[in-house]
Amino acid sequence: MALRFRLIPREEKFFADFIAFTNEISSGSRLLEGMVAAEPPTYETADAIKEIEHKCDQLAHEVYQRLHRTFVTPIDREDIHSLTGALDDVMDAVDASAGLIRLYRPERLRPGAPELIRIIAASTEALGLAMQNLEAKHGVSPHVVEINRLENEADRVHQQAIMQLFDEERDPVAILKWKEILDQLEDTTDRCEDVADLLEGVVLKHA
Repeated sequence: MALRFRLIPREEKFFADFIAFTNEISSGSRLLEGMVAAEPPTYETADAIKEIEHKCDQLAHEVYQRLHRTFVTPIDREDIHSLTGALDDVMDAVDASAGLIRLYRPERLRPGAPELIRIIAASTEALGLAMQNLEAKHGVSPHVVEINRLENEADRVHQQAIMQLFDEERDPVAILKWKEILDQLEDTTDRCEDVADLLEGVVLKHA
């Protein structure tokens, strides 16, 4: 039986990069939860979330640079590129959510916002668990399913929150501000689902 070997080693560090990325994203979403745990929210927490967003930008840059230098990758090159961009989009969305809360400085959160922030934190935690299993190519699907379920829950919470906003709020400026915040929070769950969809595709390719 002929021995099979690689003249050029396969770069496996991308899996560790993805795990590091999701760890940072989870840290950012937990900070977002903490930011709104008090009334009024601790607006300065947005600065710490911004720092994590900068870390993720740097990590994405390093992944792209390594991908450019690497001949043999553990999964398709386009999947590494797409996953990196999608993960960066999640952190950008978490940062944007915190930025809007700091910009508009609400004294307390309207109904729906705490639930959406909880869903964001749960979704990013599930992303981290999925990434920990990506190298093995199994154990990813249950977490993908959970992220999809959470996104559906976010859609329902968002719709109810918007209905309640228009029913109860009489100040048009407050309506505009809160609609933007709620829309951004829901969009963050969509960005998590984008990563989950990409992960599902990677696993199916290697099934």
